Amino acid sequence: MVKYLFMMVMLIPILNCWWLFTVSLLIFSFLLLLFPSGLYFNGLSYGFGMDTFSYCMIFLTVWVVALMLLASMQVKFNLNNINEFMCVLYFMMFMLILTFSTTNLLMLYLFFESSMVPVLFLIFGWGYQPERLVAGLYLLFYTLFASLPLLLSIFFIYYYCNTLFIFLMYVDCNFFLYLGLILAFLVKMPLAFFHFWLPKAHVEAPVSGSMILAGVLLKLGGYGMCRVFFFIWYYSLKFSWFWIVFSLFGGLFLSILCLCQVDIKSLIAYSSVVHMSMVICGIMTLSYFGLVGSLVLMLGHGLCSSGLFALANIIYERSGSRSLFINSGYISILPLISMLWFLFIINNIASPISLNLLGECMLLNSLIGWSSFNMFFLGLMSFFSCCYSIYLYSITQHGFTYSGISSFYPGNYREFLLIFYHFIPLNFLFFKVDIFMLWL
Repeated sequence: MVKYLFMMVMLIPILNCWWLFTVSLLIFSFLLLLFPSGLYFNGLSYGFGMDTFSYCMIFLTVWVVALMLLASMQVKFNLNNINEFMCVLYFMMFMLILTFSTTNLLMLYLFFESSMVPVLFLIFGWGYQPERLVAGLYLLFYTLFASLPLLLSIFFIYYYCNTLFIFLMYVDCNFFLYLGLILAFLVKMPLAFFHFWLPKAHVEAPVSGSMILAGVLLKLGGYGMCRVFFFIWYYSLKFSWFWIVFSLFGGLFLSILCLCQVDIKSLIAYSSVVHMSMVICGIMTLSYFGLVGSLVLMLGHGLCSSGLFALANIIYERSGSRSLFINSGYISILPLISMLWFLFIINNIASPISLNLLGECMLLNSLIGWSSFNMFFLGLMSFFSCCYSIYLYSITQHGFTYSGISSFYPGNYREFLLIFYHFIPLNFLFFKVDIFMLWL
């Protein structure tokens, strides 16, 4: 594992070269694909190690950060503090890789919280409206409020176990310790009704901030819960029913709320909460299909939602608005971009052969096996997910073009490359499904 950290350090001298840094990250991603992790934790050294879950999340992090650089060319063209922007992205990627590779619970907490700082800088420094200050404060205080019980719980566990190595812990868990350990991760996912920071952060963040928020940072919560459940799973069996019912009801409620949105980024952000509610349910079942399905859906959703935000930014750069009332009729102006919108919309509905389909099939299997009453909620969630996805596509691509828009420029090579780099792993990793099934 340490060799990957040294590879990250070697990227520092090229931070002042935009394209060289982007290409280096893509090469780093291909190296991760060529040398995948095995069935067990490997590279254990200095409190770090990597299993299949960590490997998938690290690959997703490096890949999405490279695509963030491709999507943020306006920062480079407008000379909008380029070096500071690249340093922020590098620090965020470094913290996320450390988070996904550590085996120490306190280090997991420190890196988990440190990854918030560069996101705040992205929103404050490169956001769009003055309301970005409020959105950043929402993000900060929601995360910090839920993280304090986690820190206190970690101190108690060290006092009780004399170790913070995740796989050597054994604690006599009670309700308050259980709640303190998982609350920060649930708010980070986010859990429905604790999600109010997410749409604000997405709407006010630049395209790079939206891509990393939806692509990787929401998955920190699922990763943390899976690590914590290594030593409190026997106690969480008592309360898992509450989180499953709460998440299913919240996911159904928010999927209906998606149909009321008039902002493209806000709609995609709410759909992310709906997908993460299914991931929470899968993790809480503590079954094999639930955990592996959660991993696959997190990976698929990270690529799909990041691609949708990149497509929304392509429209925003042309019209200067994210409103569904203004952005319509693009199929007659940008037909190839419209085709890419269609491909990502159907991937968001979980069509073959995307990772979303594989993950949702596993989660449906685990949740219906846990209780057949879940079929009612899951059926309605799938129906409304299809409704708001078709609603988004039909409004933006069909109808009359807004008369106030004077001119359009067609898609360029960079934009097509950006979208295809989202699309290829999202659909072709389906053929290498044995990577994910080896996790447990």
